[in-house]
Amino acid sequence: MLTAILYGLVTAVPIAIGAAIGLRWDLPARVLATLMAFGAGTMIAAVSTELFQPAFTQAGIGLAGAALCLGTAVYVIADHVVETKLGSRAIGPALMLGVFLDGVPENSALGVSLTAGGSLVLVVAIAVGNVPEAVSGASLMRREHDMSPRDALVMWVVTAAILIAVTVGGYAVSDAISPTAISVVQAFAGGATLGVLANGLMPEAYREGGWWVGLATAGGFLLAFVLG
Repeated sequence: MLTAILYGLVTAVPIAIGAAIGLRWDLPARVLATLMAFGAGTMIAAVSTELFQPAFTQAGIGLAGAALCLGTAVYVIADHVVETKLGSRAIGPALMLGVFLDGVPENSALGVSLTAGGSLVLVVAIAVGNVPEAVSGASLMRREHDMSPRDALVMWVVTAAILIAVTVGGYAVSDAISPTAISVVQAFAGGATLGVLANGLMPEAYREGGWWVGLATAGGFLLAFVLG
């Protein structure tokens, strides 16, 4: 249980730190873009090796593929609703939504995997990916929405606390759920993460940083792959 709490803290504390930075300072666009691209690279590796691959091996292409697509669909539909409501100002809340919608299944998958020793690459990928999402999302919420920094920080901290609780909860029920159910959670988490990458993180990184951010993405992927 202590390990679950520690892993939850490692993945969630960067959210609060990133949000505090974004609400206080405006980082150079290229620095933020590099962070986003690097985080995207780590998340790509985590999706392929730590989330979907185990689910595919355990549950097969039918169930794992359906869960993957469902995870993506849940995120992109929710993201579309946010964009429809907020228009061009949607990217900040959408990134926060992404942290929550892919964080819940990701941290659930992390929690249930602890019975098998946990996954360092998944922990690193979640933590590294959360930082730029929180920094950029909080910064954009501060600049483009009529929300006080304190209220925005509370929202991000609550999100972080929920993800810690989800990690601990996933560990607590890991012995009571079947390997197939665990596979569904893993594949769903992978799908939600792909939605965040395709609709939010990578387009924003390219828009802010330009063509060279692909190198940062490759660097993030390489780090996560080596750790795995």
